[in-house]
Amino acid sequence: MSSRALPTLNSRQVAEVDRLASERFGIAVDWLMEAAGWQAARMCRNRTAVVCGIGNNAGDGLAAARHLHRWGRLAHVSCIDPARLGGEARRELEALQRLGVAVSDELRFDGAQIVLDAIFGTGLNRKPEGRFAEWIDGINGSGLQVIAIDVPSGLDADSGVAYAPTVRADTTISFTLPKAGLLVGDGPRLAGDVWIADIGVPFEALAAIGITMPETLFSEERLQRLDALR
Repeated sequence: MSSRALPTLNSRQVAEVDRLASERFGIAVDWLMEAAGWQAARMCRNRTAVVCGIGNNAGDGLAAARHLHRWGRLAHVSCIDPARLGGEARRELEALQRLGVAVSDELRFDGAQIVLDAIFGTGLNRKPEGRFAEWIDGINGSGLQVIAIDVPSGLDADSGVAYAPTVRADTTISFTLPKAGLLVGDGPRLAGDVWIADIGVPFEALAAIGITMPETLFSEERLQRLDALR
């Protein structure tokens, strides 16, 4: 299958599919977040510093951190402002803290070989500012392998425009389908190797917004490398 024939998702569609999965098909957002975290953690084969923002992307990162902690591969967890986490992401934070894992509001990479970027997800539509920009610059200057969750932080998930700054990822793990911005504009240059991960979104939810999923996309693997679909 050509990657150009593979459907993509934009930010509006991601939000709608999440809503449908929960309201129509009974698949709660926190179930999807847990699966996303597990898939992201699977990509991190060495000691990892997880760097989180304040939205659902941060929740994915915190879920990943919990798995990495269990597997002995977690170096640090940094969150720009833990007090601003809400909803499902807040519950992921509390679960992690109950295990005794410290979550710092300072950016830390010591002892890590990998950075898992969970600062921004598909909802970003403007230039990162303040500490968000500082932390993105910190990731880019770390000299470590960088794995981005869904899209590199700072990349517009719809247009592929790279705001200043944007994370330069070695690998991006994108959930369910590639986000449109990974294939256009600055996306191919900044996303690195793109992997598509199954997190349990019902294909029926995608069909409800007019997207037909290839039935065999995840028939054998929960992860598919986008280049292999060309």
